[in-house]
Amino acid sequence: MLHKSLDKVLRTTKHHISKLDTLGINTVKDFLLYFPRTYNDTRHFTKIIDITTNEVLTIKGQLTNLFNIRTKYGKKLTRGVFTDDTGSIEVIWFNQPHLVRMLPRKKEIILSGKVKFAFGKIALQNPAYELVQREEEQIHHGRIVPVYHETEGISSKWIREKLKPLIDNWTNLFEEYMPEEIINGLNLIDYKTAIKNAHFPKNSKILEKSKERLAFDELFLLQLKVIQKKWQWQHGIKSNFNKSKIEKKTKILESCIKTLPFKLTNAQNRVINEILEDIQKPFPMSRLIQGDVGSGKTIVTALIALNVVKNGYQTALMAPTEILAKQHYKTFIEILNIFGINIQFIAGSTSKKQKEEIIRQMKTGTVDIIIGTHALIQEKIGFKNLGLAIIDEQHRFGVRQREILKNYGSPHLLSMTATPIPRTLAITVYGDQDLSIIDEMPKGRRKIITRVVPEKKRIEAYRWIEDQIKKGRQAFIICPLIDESDVLEVKSVIKEYNFLNEHIFPGLKVGLLHGKLKQEEKDRIMKGFKENKINILVSTSVVEVGIDIPNATIMLIEGAERFGLSQLHQFRGRVGRGEHQSYCFLFTGSLSEEGTKRMKSMEKYSSGFKLAEIDLELRGPGEIYGIRQSGI
Repeated sequence: MLHKSLDKVLRTTKHHISKLDTLGINTVKDFLLYFPRTYNDTRHFTKIIDITTNEVLTIKGQLTNLFNIRTKYGKKLTRGVFTDDTGSIEVIWFNQPHLVRMLPRKKEIILSGKVKFAFGKIALQNPAYELVQREEEQIHHGRIVPVYHETEGISSKWIREKLKPLIDNWTNLFEEYMPEEIINGLNLIDYKTAIKNAHFPKNSKILEKSKERLAFDELFLLQLKVIQKKWQWQHGIKSNFNKSKIEKKTKILESCIKTLPFKLTNAQNRVINEILEDIQKPFPMSRLIQGDVGSGKTIVTALIALNVVKNGYQTALMAPTEILAKQHYKTFIEILNIFGINIQFIAGSTSKKQKEEIIRQMKTGTVDIIIGTHALIQEKIGFKNLGLAIIDEQHRFGVRQREILKNYGSPHLLSMTATPIPRTLAITVYGDQDLSIIDEMPKGRRKIITRVVPEKKRIEAYRWIEDQIKKGRQAFIICPLIDESDVLEVKSVIKEYNFLNEHIFPGLKVGLLHGKLKQEEKDRIMKGFKENKINILVSTSVVEVGIDIPNATIMLIEGAERFGLSQLHQFRGRVGRGEHQSYCFLFTGSLSEEGTKRMKSMEKYSSGFKLAEIDLELRGPGEIYGIRQSGI
């Protein structure tokens, strides 16, 4: 019955049924589960004697002297006097002459709207109206009123009028599906009551209980879905999983760790052990490493890759940009070179001849570790014996792109992200993966001093930066994405580069980096910056990840309010990698209340996880970095 088409149930036009279809509402069930986006509390009536202008208010009383007039400009006005036990006020409607026939005199009605000045005196203008009825039948005023997402021709008022009889007569057809022990254990209300009171709540308390129940159900079912996905991945693929147990090569790992110029943190050791335990199981691992900028995720993956290679398997690492992939390649070479491992790099800029030779080595098993961009999953590429697939900044790859790598002989899968996500959200969204968190920074890293710079101090900041550069330091200047168009992005950064080069830092070497440059040009600029031949690098968000310049100590972000907290934190993580004190300056335009909170959070907190929690609270989960992908 709940799947009955609405055109069989509602008394309305085909046009309205078509409009509901655009909102994804086709059946009775769809309509009953189309929950309000917000609520207006109109339970408290304002007395006419207490009315103030320019505030939305609700009054209850009687209409008298209602009549239509035409102004000298040809507009039709409906004017009347509205009275309660404390006084009277004029009411005006524009271009609604039919109200003279519709609205009763000397019967109690409710009006809701704003009081403004009109024709030299205050009047309630264009108020919504409703006859006073029994409390349970009142749907538009005098209660907590639901407000829905609307479309042209479908208003919240229309939805309320059509929904109310369906809720009264059809809600009981919903069956409770949640186990009794969960409902009782968490003190949840039953499903039918929650649906009914999410639309027309009797009071604030039952509304909160309804929202709590429906929110729990949404998260519970999402979690159930991702757990099912994980089970299918581990057990559905088990029959094809022919890898022998990958043993922990303790002596080799210890000898590698001894060569590192720093001591691993407790968090890094913990995560390494979690992964080594996973890859000894009789089904493929699927694990996500979350770690703040600079927490040492690459070292962890290099050690795991070494362990896998020494068990006779190949490892592939895929990164979203060539800059980031090259950074990983360089790190892996530095750490693992002494072990006689063949590590190769492949990307869009790799020559055809080089690609062919690398692919041949991958297929014959000569290559132990291959690091690259999405070129890794293009046609004609294969592996002799892929044991571990590592995906960095996994949210930047589509679901299908990740699946291709997973299906090269069912390897163990290790994903990484440097965008910290609140644990509760990460477990929900990535429930099909086990979660490892590197929540400890290497010893000796200084906190980056972050400041919001007011416009009046801009020149002072520029002079301070110039002074630091003369002392040998380097700086990044990030320009925001003014528009989604790559062309406009490039124009804006070129304009800023020219201005800074000619007018602000004419005596310094200023470089320019953006996504439209050819890879050879990007490499040349980054090499120049790394060798301190470029003092200031003006760039778009292309430097968000994968840049490691220990001598760069200043990060200046233009239009900081245009970025999310997590992205600002990523930018900030490009500095603070050497021995000198580092700084992050946030230049902003006009700030909203939310924008001010975000900027103050950047000044106060250095933990990416803390900032991600604030981002979640202020902007909602979809804003963290676009985690809503196909399949979730």
